[in-house]
Amino acid sequence: MGFVTRHKERDLEIPKHRQDLMTAIEKDLFNDDDVLAVFYGGSIGSENMDLYSDIDLRIVVLPEKFQAFISNKKNRPKKWGNVLYFEDLGPFVTYSIAHYDCFVKVDTFYYKPEDIQPSVWLKNIKIVKDTNGMLADILDQSMALSYEPTIEELELWRTKFFAYFHEAYRRVMRKEYYYALKCIDNLRLSMATAWYMEVGIQPNTFGDWAKYEGERSKLEAWQLSLLESWECGRNPLEIMNVMKSIVPEFKRVHKNLCNKLGIEENSEWINGIIDMVI
Repeated sequence: MGFVTRHKERDLEIPKHRQDLMTAIEKDLFNDDDVLAVFYGGSIGSENMDLYSDIDLRIVVLPEKFQAFISNKKNRPKKWGNVLYFEDLGPFVTYSIAHYDCFVKVDTFYYKPEDIQPSVWLKNIKIVKDTNGMLADILDQSMALSYEPTIEELELWRTKFFAYFHEAYRRVMRKEYYYALKCIDNLRLSMATAWYMEVGIQPNTFGDWAKYEGERSKLEAWQLSLLESWECGRNPLEIMNVMKSIVPEFKRVHKNLCNKLGIEENSEWINGIIDMVI
C-alpha cells in the first residue's frame, strides 16, 4: 500500500482556493492604473494545472513606479489572502513568493515594459490585463519561435556533466555521501535536460525538476524508466554503479546532439574523462 496523506480533504479544496486567490489578484491589479499588464505563466498559462499547481503571476508596471512596487512586494500579496510566510531574497530582488494558509503559493515577478521580449517561454501565457496590447503582440511573436539547442548550450551541458561526474567520485572517496548524492541528482537532471534538447524542447532552468516527472512530463516512458532506475542510497557501491549506468545514455545523447549541431563528437576525449572515475 502506498503513501496515504491525512490532508486529502484539504488538498481537494486547493483548486477552489487557488481560483479565489486569482479572482482577488485580478480585481486588485485590474483597477491599478500603474499596472500596464498582468499575465500568468507556468501551469495556468499552459492550461495543464493539477491539484497542487501554484500561481505564477507576472506584473508589468510603469517604469517610474517599478521601484515602488518592488519596495511593496511583501505587502501587496496580503491583500489577496492570508499569507503564512514569504520566500524572499531581499529588498532588491524583483520577485517574491507568498505562501497562503490554503496551501497555495503565489510567485510574483515584476517587470518594466522593456523587460518583456518575445521568447519561447512566453508561448504559453494567460493574459488577464493588457492596457496597450503589448502582451498580445509579444505572444504573437513568441508563437512564431521554436527552440533549438546551441553549441554554447551543449558545451555548458556536457562540461557540467563531467564536473558532477568527477565530483561525485571525490565525495564518495571522502565519505561525504550526501554531497555525492547531490551530484548524482544533478547527473540525472543533466540527462533530463539533454533529452529535452535532443527533441527541441526548451529545458527548465538547471536545478528545476518541475514537470520532468509525473503525468505532465514530456519525456518518453523509457526515459522515465531510466530516471527511476538511476536511484541509489548512501552506499558508495550503489553510487558508483549508478554513475556507470548513466554513462551509456550520456554517450548516446551526446553523440546525437553533436550530430545535430554539426560538431565533432570526439569519443576518445569523452572516454578519457569518464575513465578517470569508473
